[in-house]
Amino acid sequence: MPVLSQIKRLIVGAPIATSRAHFERLGVFFGLALLASDNISSVAYASEEILVMLSRAGEAALSYGLYIGIAIVLLVLIVLFSYSRTIINYPQGGGDYRVASDNLNSFFGRVAGAALLLDYTLTVAVSVSAGVLAIVSAFPAIQPYTVQLGLSAILLLTIVNLRGTRESGIVFAIPIYSFVFLMFSLIILGFFKLGAGIVEGGPTIAYRREHFEALSFWLLLRAFAAGCAALTGIEALANGTMIFKPPEAKNALKALAWLGVIMTIMFTGVTWLATHFPIRIMTADQEGYKTVVAQLAELTFGPGSATFFAVQFATMAILILAANTAYADFPRLCSFIARDSYLPRQLANLGDRLVYQNGIIILALLAGGLIVFAKGDTHRLIPLYALGVFTAFTLGQAGMTLRQLKNKMLLGAFISAIGMTATGVVWFVILITKFVDGAWMVVIALSVLLLTFWAVKRHYISLARQLQPTENDVVPKLKTSVILLVPPIIHRGILNAIAYARTLSKDCRAVHIAPNLEMAEKLKQEWDKYAPDIPLVILESPYRSLVEPLVEYIDEAVGEERNHMLTVIVPQAVPAKWYHAILHNNSAIPIKLALAGRRNVVVTNVKYFLDE
Repeated sequence: MPVLSQIKRLIVGAPIATSRAHFERLGVFFGLALLASDNISSVAYASEEILVMLSRAGEAALSYGLYIGIAIVLLVLIVLFSYSRTIINYPQGGGDYRVASDNLNSFFGRVAGAALLLDYTLTVAVSVSAGVLAIVSAFPAIQPYTVQLGLSAILLLTIVNLRGTRESGIVFAIPIYSFVFLMFSLIILGFFKLGAGIVEGGPTIAYRREHFEALSFWLLLRAFAAGCAALTGIEALANGTMIFKPPEAKNALKALAWLGVIMTIMFTGVTWLATHFPIRIMTADQEGYKTVVAQLAELTFGPGSATFFAVQFATMAILILAANTAYADFPRLCSFIARDSYLPRQLANLGDRLVYQNGIIILALLAGGLIVFAKGDTHRLIPLYALGVFTAFTLGQAGMTLRQLKNKMLLGAFISAIGMTATGVVWFVILITKFVDGAWMVVIALSVLLLTFWAVKRHYISLARQLQPTENDVVPKLKTSVILLVPPIIHRGILNAIAYARTLSKDCRAVHIAPNLEMAEKLKQEWDKYAPDIPLVILESPYRSLVEPLVEYIDEAVGEERNHMLTVIVPQAVPAKWYHAILHNNSAIPIKLALAGRRNVVVTNVKYFLDE
């Protein structure tokens, strides 16, 4: 087995047969961990984003955070209920992209798909950055290495996901449910301390502005839009229904219900504690920065306690693993879009571990670039967040409303219409409140992605038109000729190439590229001994180039005839050990690259294998 294949097997594991695909499916417990980690993890930063935005109006404005949090929880429940209709009607998965494509039109489907692809990419960048900041809160000394830690986390996630769905679901279940348990413990103990009067005082602002904004409806809208990051990832269960064991839809609905319970308790609890505990609202660039959740854990469990560090490690783990929701759904969504010929078809291919490995690798590269761009600061990425997912929410629910109206499912249509209205209003709020803060970049990226869809589809339509046989098409009669490349010395490895060339065509020539003609005289004598029936052509190359004289000669040999095929035979040595390749001046590779785009030219390697 080649060395690269051995390394790949070591990292991602042995191939999985297609017949065993059903064993890779997950139950509710592990499926929820795989697909809902993004939504659950938002508890770690969504409440903080609300308070950071409200802090612009001073400490008195922080009390409004609870009311905004309650509004967001109601929106979460509406969206969850709406997506239950999507799962029932589309148990095969596809989510908002498929719903919008089928029930609105292809354009709206592409908008929904593009918006989700952007949001999934941002999910990875935001989740990983927030996870790194959580551990920075416990160990401030590592703050200068924020970007490097984020990139390392993405590399780890990529490797785990390349190993397959089942393994990633099992690996991620422990940290995710540990986070849920610790957050429930924090909320219960925190409420007890508040009720007993052990903790008193409300939140304060750790930094001072020269000018505070006036508390206004506009600022409340901006805080609401920032907190709507809590809704990202909800659609993942509808998009990835097919990862569940049969009955897929029933298990996905159970997972959706559990997600609603967990999110309602955790987000409401954390927001309540954050608006009643004496925490300090800080920015990530401040020295000694600690997240809101870290401060709540300190006040609840005690600074430096084992439980405090457990909360921080669990928060870091779930925030980093929350990116796994995107790793599960981004490649799957790419495969749906690629099957409709709007993305390269390689993205629709399952890898040997039954995952869409090309999509996984692309997601890792894009998210890594965003982390470098934002320098690992979630506050730089949050303004770009949520606009894409609410675009998909609104279009998906609009499609479900129309579908159920056509099928006279009035109750379901009413539920989906409520979801469409709610998410549509929030989409507008996010657009106008975040536009100047960076959401304009999302609009540009969305436009670029839609243009890419159009260009890819146009190419495939043109390709199909060119390749489709007509009634007048017949198998052509081809004129074939052969060019055999000859090294400076006749050796045993070239003899098989001579024999092979004779079998292909009577029109056969041997070609040798010589830096000077004197060096070729000995070759001519040897050639007449082994292949006198094949003429030998010597091409002088005064500048010692091998490729350019050969390409010019082949272009002349092919000529303008469309039915003239030229086979270029390139002998190639295969060493016994891979590292022996550095000892050989193997010219086959640059020759193949140079001739790859030539019309009517076929390059054939005749390999000769070297013993150790």
